Amino acid sequence: MTYNEALTKIHSLDKFGSRPGLDRIQKLFSLLGDDLLKQKFIHVAGTNGKGSTCQMISRVLTESGYKTGLFISPYITDFCERIQINNELVDKQVLANAVSYMTPLLDKLNEEGIIITEFEFLTAVAFYIFKKEGCDIIVCETGLGGLLDSTNLIEKPVCSVLTKIDLDHTAILGDTIELITEQKCGIIKDGSITVSALQNEVSRKIIADTANHKNNKLYLGDEIELTDIKTNIDGSCFKYGDIELSLPLIGEHQLDNARTAIATLYALKENGAIDFTDSDLKYGFSKATNPARFELLSKSPVIVLDGAHNVNGMTAFKNATEQFVEGKKALLVGMLNDKDVDSSLSLLNGLFDVAVVTDVPNPRNMDCYALADICKKYIDKVIVCSTPSTAFDTAYTLVCDNEYSLCICGSLYLAGEIRPHIIEKLSK
Repeated sequence: MTYNEALTKIHSLDKFGSRPGLDRIQKLFSLLGDDLLKQKFIHVAGTNGKGSTCQMISRVLTESGYKTGLFISPYITDFCERIQINNELVDKQVLANAVSYMTPLLDKLNEEGIIITEFEFLTAVAFYIFKKEGCDIIVCETGLGGLLDSTNLIEKPVCSVLTKIDLDHTAILGDTIELITEQKCGIIKDGSITVSALQNEVSRKIIADTANHKNNKLYLGDEIELTDIKTNIDGSCFKYGDIELSLPLIGEHQLDNARTAIATLYALKENGAIDFTDSDLKYGFSKATNPARFELLSKSPVIVLDGAHNVNGMTAFKNATEQFVEGKKALLVGMLNDKDVDSSLSLLNGLFDVAVVTDVPNPRNMDCYALADICKKYIDKVIVCSTPSTAFDTAYTLVCDNEYSLCICGSLYLAGEIRPHIIEKLSK
């Protein structure tokens, strides 16, 4: 099987959509062997900050000499971003071989009426590759929620990590912070350790109660003290104890993610699961990257790409824009219709001089004209373009002609579609 054939097979499962529950994937893993679930996992759930936190942790582990698997979603420009080993994208033929090996098992289940979704299949493919490639430890991000997410077949993670929790995917996870937090806490397993980012009061209590009930020692990211903090449009510098750290991820919200990552690493070290040096921490953090998370693609003109798509993410986007982007500003935005679009965009009230609105290449796309109507409540001038590439070209002309800075947000799917076009345009 070639790589393209493997992608075709994976994407052929798209039509079954997201269906939380573990019965189907349990059947698949029973055919693959339960030893895949007994690997050394750091399991990460939350609403925002998962990807950046996973990147920091995996970079330090790799720097420390561990063969480190990383499973994240969604990807931005290359499908293989979702499965990485030592922070390198999985080899395309390795992925193809894994899909080829597992396809007969998928077909067998299909004949029995057990329909595996794309994310379930990809989870199994990733765990199979990590085992076959001999990974020492795996940093695994949940796809949706926690309790019923297909990654939650992990029997006993060495650590469960909860990043910032907020309202999102309410139609699936529940429409209150309590219900969503309970779903996220589903990754906490008996007799392990739990790390939590700074949380709202409700989530904090639920996490603490769950950790106590599951006999987990709880470590809090907000208890990590960072000093000498300096932030700019290139990232942040700060000290943890006597260790001077630099982080090329932009925005003060990344400092909260850094605290969570540091708490996780030291919790694991304290409990004998890993070891690392001050130098490993220093160089691991300095190499952390995460595309489309307030990513600076150009300094002249300033062009920032961000995947912010909910209230919490848009708050971080707004704060970073106010702090680091000067002068007149243009916004390029596209969003999905299952987000709290009005509340998210209201946070940008008065921040931008003009908005270019477009469709997102996703079945859950919010029609660009409907989105434009909401934008007009908060931004005086709104332009509608039906495709992301046309939207960027229009926005780029505005930027060049009027000396604007350009900020792009609304969806990681939009970011993935538009990022290659931006890079190509800027290279000319």
